[in-house]
Amino acid sequence: MREESPERKGPLRSGFTTGSCATVTSLAAARLLLLNETSDALSIDLPKGNKQLLLRLEHCGRTPRGASASIIKDAGDDPDVTHGARVSAEVELHPLSGITFRAGPGVGTVTRPGLVLAVGEPAINPVPRQMMHLHLERLAQETGYSGGFIVTIGIEHGEALALKTMNPRLGILGGLSILGTSGIVRPFSCAAYIASIQQAIDVARANGQAHLSACTGNASEMAMRTHFNLPEIALIEMGDFVGAVLKHLKRAPVERLSLCGGFGKISKLAAGHMDLHSRSSSIDLPWLAKQAASLGADASLQQAMTACTTSQQALGMAHKAGLPLADHICQLAWNVAREKLPASIALDVFAINRAGLLMGCAS
Repeated sequence: MREESPERKGPLRSGFTTGSCATVTSLAAARLLLLNETSDALSIDLPKGNKQLLLRLEHCGRTPRGASASIIKDAGDDPDVTHGARVSAEVELHPLSGITFRAGPGVGTVTRPGLVLAVGEPAINPVPRQMMHLHLERLAQETGYSGGFIVTIGIEHGEALALKTMNPRLGILGGLSILGTSGIVRPFSCAAYIASIQQAIDVARANGQAHLSACTGNASEMAMRTHFNLPEIALIEMGDFVGAVLKHLKRAPVERLSLCGGFGKISKLAAGHMDLHSRSSSIDLPWLAKQAASLGADASLQQAMTACTTSQQALGMAHKAGLPLADHICQLAWNVAREKLPASIALDVFAINRAGLLMGCAS
């Protein structure tokens, strides 16, 4: 499960994707083979906006089969599991034209249907493949080379790092994926995490799962696994990105969706927020007190709830007074989510406490 990142003040630094890492290292290795030039830095074309990115390489040298290069991935200030990882490419020349991609140590292999890549393919996504194709084919034309390339991408310690991602659940085994659609990592865009949510939904659908449960964390996931007896593949780790789940299900609907999270997270959804992280939305205790008032809370209880330090504390006060606040908040969250989903999708919303116990629901 993805860990939340600390909030920070001041300008945030952008980084570059593993797709950019794979492109610049494969280009450096190929240039060594075709031009006998060892590179310590190269510029690559980004897939959008006619922009270039200058990247500094860590290593470039010959191998028994060809040449290799490596770079240290820099995700900037984005919370990215690959930040600081060593990404490498080994390139071999082949007499037949074209490019063959292989998964080196630390890069996963697709084992389940539902992803954009076929089963058995290395987990190198389409845009990084296009970037490598562009640069290697252009180099071949410039040097008069008529043969092809075998490109093996690796990520040091990638197999261990992948256990912190959704890859094992997606059926991507043996390591991480080579990702990126723009070549740049925008700080706190969490594009890779959102892409993983979309992939998880696609894989679940492709494997016949009609009922999915999107959960904010481990405790909510366990609650849904126990409540519905759902298989792991049907449990979507959405983190704070409920909006990403609802948006993707418009394009890729299922029969039933169960949303589950801590009471505070669900209260943010109930208030209309699609990003439940503290950097984007805050738990509104006066608003919770107002909702309790709609259920019959007197002025003293409302004042006490507003003075609470946590939403769970406020919920406890409301429940002690006999007010079904958790169910009410789940209903409001259900109303918000319902508007974002196709009418054909049945919807449930659940809220849990810190112990992982179900406190409220709506359907």
